[in-house]
Amino acid sequence: MILKRISILNYKNLEQVEIGFSAKLNCFFGQNGMGKTNLLDAVYFLSFCKSSGNPIDSQNIRHEQDFFVIQGFYEAEDGTPEEIYCGMKRRSKKQFKRNKKEYSRFSDHIGFLPLVMVSPADSELIAGGSDERRRFMDVVISQYDKEYLEALIRYNKALAQRNTLLKSESPIEEELFLVWEEMMAQAGEIVFRKREAFIEEFIPIFQSFYSFISQDKEQVGLSYDSHARDASLLEVLKQSRERDKIMGFSLRGIHKDELNMLLGDFPIKKEGSQGQNKTYLVALKLAQFDFLKRTGRTIPLLLLDDIFDKLDASRVEQIVKLVAGDSFGQIFITDTNREHLDRILQKVGSDYKIFRVDQGVINEMGAEQ
Repeated sequence: MILKRISILNYKNLEQVEIGFSAKLNCFFGQNGMGKTNLLDAVYFLSFCKSSGNPIDSQNIRHEQDFFVIQGFYEAEDGTPEEIYCGMKRRSKKQFKRNKKEYSRFSDHIGFLPLVMVSPADSELIAGGSDERRRFMDVVISQYDKEYLEALIRYNKALAQRNTLLKSESPIEEELFLVWEEMMAQAGEIVFRKREAFIEEFIPIFQSFYSFISQDKEQVGLSYDSHARDASLLEVLKQSRERDKIMGFSLRGIHKDELNMLLGDFPIKKEGSQGQNKTYLVALKLAQFDFLKRTGRTIPLLLLDDIFDKLDASRVEQIVKLVAGDSFGQIFITDTNREHLDRILQKVGSDYKIFRVDQGVINEMGAEQ
């Protein structure tokens, strides 16, 4: 899928943007805080029905405005045009439409426009809690597997109901707990099996990207832990119930799964330098792209937000080689450093566009500018 054109009104600091894109490479440069990331976030919104950074939709409306609108005009591999519309008014529900027909469930749209975004916020994958790493797995698998997404939604609903029972001051009959625990177990087993299969297939892809960028300087790995591996998930939940009542929430289940990120045999969180951490994250996301490309019906969009920061020249060069190759489809890349972008453009030698971003205004530049 190619994003041919985008139209934006009042999204974050972007008052009115109307631009057409290259089918291969689109570069955005400008100082920090000018709106480069906001433009990428609008593209992200069209794929995931939400912002990559702020889950509260109304807070993405431009200050002192009452609404935002994002429209994307796409073209499928066979030339079929697709129009995606998202609109949100303050104190109203957002609307999401494909070719002017509104979705009844946002989850029906997930995976239609596969997308991978690499950004400074990815540092939370290493530094943050296990929920960040679970979200990474969820974002990848949900884009190619509807059964997974539906099981995850069912599990989270049942989990919320069980947690409500656990907080109750009144006695609750065991049968009521069992209703939600059985739903959690049934949906959770699906999620567990699919996460396990994904990680097993994903590890060698990820390791090959890391090896290329680092030029074999370090070894990295991933391992997946889950309570569902210990015993049947229903037994795990039943055994944990009395302790959960004391705590007021569910201590065990697939909502506590962990993805261990390793440098050598040790957690990269404790061992990794800034450059190693950044290399790890970039390799992780490029592997995510490669995995989606193998499993999906269409090549994902690739959004690269300020990815060269904290990397030495040799690693920057290796990433430039990857990005300039033919493995990727349409790419959107931002940087404060115009030289980084020019080096990529020299290597690509194919179709590209370059844009200057200043105070929320985006202008296309000529090749000589």
